[in-house]
Amino acid sequence: MFYLGVVGGPQILIIVLVIVVLFFGGKKIPELMKGLGKGVNEFKNASKGDQVSNESESEDEKESK
Repeated sequence: MFYLGVVGGPQILIIVLVIVVLFFGGKKIPELMKGLGKGVNEFKNASKGDQVSNESESEDEKESK
């Protein structure tokens, strides 16, 4: 097998990127990144929504006391 102990840091990232380009091709990568970006934005919006709902619940609890 391969010994990757010698390869580290940015070198391993370059190797992974080359494999991704070979596997998906250059034309598909922008589409993949766009989908990944949308997913990250949806996750952030959902987590912000949870924080807002938790804050409103705690405010409701304070008002009821």
